[in-house]
Amino acid sequence: MPRFAANLSMLFTEAPLPERFERAARAGFMAVEIQFPYETSAEELQQALFCNKLSLVLFNLPAGDWAAGERGIACHPERVDEFRQGIDPALAYAAALGVPQLNCLAGIRPPLVPADTARHVLVSNLRHAALRLKAHGLKLLIEPINTYDIPGFFLHGTRQALDLIEEVGADNLFLQYDVHHMQRMEGDLANTLAANIEKIGHIQIADNPGRHEPGTGEINFGFLFAHLDRIGYKEWVGCEYKPSSTTEAGLGWLKH
Repeated sequence: MPRFAANLSMLFTEAPLPERFERAARAGFMAVEIQFPYETSAEELQQALFCNKLSLVLFNLPAGDWAAGERGIACHPERVDEFRQGIDPALAYAAALGVPQLNCLAGIRPPLVPADTARHVLVSNLRHAALRLKAHGLKLLIEPINTYDIPGFFLHGTRQALDLIEEVGADNLFLQYDVHHMQRMEGDLANTLAANIEKIGHIQIADNPGRHEPGTGEINFGFLFAHLDRIGYKEWVGCEYKPSSTTEAGLGWLKH
């Protein structure tokens, strides 16, 4: 059975963020991930991790104005400086919290920016970020996201992500494979995972439709979890889903 990390931006949201760590530990999780930690002090998060004997395994680089609908700025030509300046606080949080990897959200391509220009900017930013992270012993991840949930998101397929990784040429750049997003865009989850397992640094899960917990939709997670064991996946699996009721009520899948 894979090792599961609770995504505290999606789970246990009935409680304020600092209290979610205790709830995750009580539910049996040994690790957590957070989409964006920056609104809570690193010291407070560090204390929550320590008190609950949890590891923080992932968070995202700053991704623009999330509340205004931005979903990353790494492909935006006019915001290269902003993207690169955002690496500094991310590295500071990573050092304080012992995080081994950071995810970069490519963003929605601006409507007047040609696709080849967006790609060039993204490749340049990824090279810069990967070099900065490598100096601190960290992995950089890129995540394809489905364009049904986020129309216009620039990075939306596994092959596209793998081609970017090859072009960037950094040995600490890996794929973050979100099962929900790729089920919507591509399907063929098992074969894709098996073919690319060496390039996958992190996996996230949610069922489809609805992005709820495993067992609420069409994905055969019992098969998929056994498949991850068979193909030798040893990293964490992040539970980044929207509970269909309360988080605790929907955790039955974790006990099977």
